[in-house]
Amino acid sequence: MLLTFLAIITPFLVLVRPLQRNCFFIFYFAMMIISAYITETYYFKTAFFSHKTLLLFVVYHLVCINITTFLAYGIDKRAAIRGSWRIPEVHLHVLEFLGGWLGAYIAQKFFHHKNRKSSYQAMFWLMLVLQGAAIYIILKYLKLI
Repeated sequence: MLLTFLAIITPFLVLVRPLQRNCFFIFYFAMMIISAYITETYYFKTAFFSHKTLLLFVVYHLVCINITTFLAYGIDKRAAIRGSWRIPEVHLHVLEFLGGWLGAYIAQKFFHHKNRKSSYQAMFWLMLVLQGAAIYIILKYLKLI
């Protein structure tokens, strides 16, 4: 198990140095790959595109993206205090749009970060509305609603 884990993570570690300032994206992808590997190997052997597998990966995605977004806000807050390199706002908004809006909202309250900047808050709520619209369009296209 440990050797498999190291084999999966090693390629990502090589990428951390060149992408040091955006390592939270790599962190997200590593968490998703590990969760996919563990699920497919140990928990259930079903068809590749079964509804159960797809639903489980949606849950994994939401958990991983919210953890990543929360950590990105924490890193950005620490960088703001120290006066060092900051995470661009567009990266935070991308994380929100990809499903990390709950992690972003909790991080804003927990770290007291980006909650007073009105232009940022307007874009935050716009990302939430756009995500809801995208989900509605996808569900409508799949004829699930």
